Order: sequence, then structure tokens, then C-alpha cells
Amino acid sequence: MRRYVALLRGINISGKNKIPMAELKKGFEKLAFEEVKTYLNSGNVIFSSGEDDTEKLTKQIQGMIKDQFDLDIPVFVISRETLEDILQNAPDWWGNDNKEIYDNLIFIMPPAKFSDVYSEIGEPKKELEKIEGYKDVIFWSFSRKDYQKTNWWSKTASANIGAKLTIRTANTVRKIVKM
Repeated sequence: MRRYVALLRGINISGKNKIPMAELKKGFEKLAFEEVKTYLNSGNVIFSSGEDDTEKLTKQIQGMIKDQFDLDIPVFVISRETLEDILQNAPDWWGNDNKEIYDNLIFIMPPAKFSDVYSEIGEPKKELEKIEGYKDVIFWSFSRKDYQKTNWWSKTASANIGAKLTIRTANTVRKIVKM
């Protein structure tokens, strides 16, 4: 059995796409996944499966969400070992204890790639934010007080690119990987 993390995009935000975590957990268990845990109300599910094809797992989960909740929710599935590798390869400037900086990990949903995201959003504002791509993620840090002035803040939520991304904070990712 392999440990996985499923990240659901855009659920339980401002009363939209409501999915109770207890019901979501039951849905995962009905798919015969084991050791299912949820973290926060934003669609982080940790589970074990004998399947080693993340694309197949993604389709199973999306199908269950459609059947059980009547929602078309983008899902990003990643193995815990891949997520551990990503965290071990984080840039030095990302995820430290500086309270004035906000550190996020942007997960790029296939078939999109870093180059697609970068070409649509553009250069980060060097004095306010930093980005670095690695595998299917982008490390992104920015000034808390000036976040609205960054180039990436508003654009990551835009209609075109937003559907290809799901974002979690450094702290959330670190907690998930330990579950």
C-alpha cells in the first residue's frame, strides 16, 4: 500500500462547492482506500491505496465526488514520497519562520506545466515575490503586507489559469506529509 494525498480545488469557499469532510472521508473509504484522513476543511485527503497510477486515482476520486456530491471538482493526487521529495528540494528562501513572508506551494494540475503557468502569469515582481518551479509544483513566497501588489496574487485566481492550479501553504503541506 502506498500513501497518497488528494488535493481538491475550490471546495468550501464562501459557501460554494460545499463538501463535508466526514462525508468525503466516507466516499474515499467506499473506493476501498485505507487509512483515510482529512485535514482542514479545504479538501486535503490523505489515504493509502495499492494502486500506483495517480491519473487513475484522480479519475476515481473525481467520479466519486460527481456521484456523491454532484460537483465537478478538479483533484490533484500525489504520492507522499513525491511530496516529501518536493519539500526536500524547496529553495532556501521558502518556508522559513519569517512571519512577514507568506509561503505557498502551487500544485500544477496535468496536463498543464510550469511553462504554461509562467507564460500566462508572467514574471514575479522581484522586490515583492519569488517563484521557483520543481516537478509539478511552484514554490511561491511573497510579502504579507504587499501581497495585493504582487504580479502572481490576482492572476493565480484568474479564470484561465486558476482551474489548472491548487495552492496550499507551507505549513499545511508539511502537516499533510506527516499524516
